[in-house]
Amino acid sequence: MGSISNHSSFQNATAPSEEQAVSLFEVQVLVPVTLISILLFFLGVSGNVMTMVIFRRSPEMRTTVNMYLSSMALSDTLIFLGLPSDLYRLWKYKPYLFGDFLCKFFIYLSETCTYSTILHVTTLSLERYFAICFPLKAKATLSKRRVKRVILALWGCSLLTAGPVFFLFGVEHPQGSLPQESQECRSIHSVAQTGLLETMTWVSTIYFFLPTFCLALLYGLICRKLWRSGERLRGRRRCHLQTVKMLAVVVLAFVLCWLPFHVGRILFAQSEVILYDLTQHFNLIAMLLFYLGASINPMLYNLMSHSYRRAMGNILHPRGAGRCRSLGRSEKVSSPPGTEHGSFPSAAQH
Repeated sequence: MGSISNHSSFQNATAPSEEQAVSLFEVQVLVPVTLISILLFFLGVSGNVMTMVIFRRSPEMRTTVNMYLSSMALSDTLIFLGLPSDLYRLWKYKPYLFGDFLCKFFIYLSETCTYSTILHVTTLSLERYFAICFPLKAKATLSKRRVKRVILALWGCSLLTAGPVFFLFGVEHPQGSLPQESQECRSIHSVAQTGLLETMTWVSTIYFFLPTFCLALLYGLICRKLWRSGERLRGRRRCHLQTVKMLAVVVLAFVLCWLPFHVGRILFAQSEVILYDLTQHFNLIAMLLFYLGASINPMLYNLMSHSYRRAMGNILHPRGAGRCRSLGRSEKVSSPPGTEHGSFPSAAQH
């Protein structure tokens, strides 16, 4: 759920006045935000689709790590389906013209993808910890078939956890006003009064902070293991180190981009009417960072992984693919197996 979709829907006593409700912000704010959002949309969708294509069509990229990353790319792509709805609601808060189902569906889809990404990042980090600290057991248990089952379980958990959204949100209109002129996509008032909405807000917030704590712990243990390994298994250590470095940057970007989104939920839930303008502008920045977080991973892969760049070049320029493969073979001959510089996928080949 994009930040504005989230925060305007999660509002209770802090609703804006009738004049403010038509548009949440001034045109001077809306224009640059819209342009940035459109740029993030094209970068995010094209980058994540390219990532899925690369991991699917390149045999050397079909590793357990990249299976998780490909599923995360799908989740990030689906997140952008809610961006047009968020932009529409920024420009015209009401009336909401797309109907009750789409109101529920866009919020549900975004919530599902948010949970899915969090679970994928955490599970992938746990898998890397297992592969590095217990390599023999990992080699016997971390098969591609089992990873596929884990990914399906993560999606199933995300779909179920986000289910209450269908009961918490919908199209409503204030009493005494014409439905066509004032209908809003927001939390259902009768449900919000039960406390279920506030509970859902805190559950989704814990959904972020608890995995973040686990990620910090896992990467601390991984770094300690790699540090203690010293010169033993030199090539494997270098390969693992490159993978951990790559995933650590992805995790750091994830935390930095999505932290304001979840902090905004807490601020909005706890703020009084006098702080309404402050929280809404904070939420606007959180929305942009939220969509930046869904578009930044392909850029990181391209910057940090030589294998990713090479595979992308083979797909975009198929005529040069044969030459690239020849160079790849020569690199493998001249270098120890699994030690290619910048090749985070190879670390998954335990």
